[in-house]
Amino acid sequence: MARVLLNMKKTAQPGEIVEVKLLISHPMESGQRKDETGQTVPRDIIHEFRCTYNGAEVLHLDLHPAIAANPYLAFSLRAEKSGTVEMSWVDDEGVTGSASAPLEVG
Repeated sequence: MARVLLNMKKTAQPGEIVEVKLLISHPMESGQRKDETGQTVPRDIIHEFRCTYNGAEVLHLDLHPAIAANPYLAFSLRAEKSGTVEMSWVDDEGVTGSASAPLEVG
């Protein structure tokens, strides 16, 4: 599993905008590069990312080869009530990853 760094507030007031920052350790190989022997390195990128807050989807991304290795994602959501912010992704090899954090609103 890839190493993940997640940074977001643990508490917020109702209606407050909360910034979520996520760094995923992943090579994001575009499939256009060649190795030392001249063979094309197979494409392996994170192609789908989802974020839910209390089970409701708040962000869905379809990523493409132009995304850099070790992608850094930053986005905001509005704190409505206490719950969990969950993120998940899948790469071209079918490897999945996830991260989550509780958010206390009150």
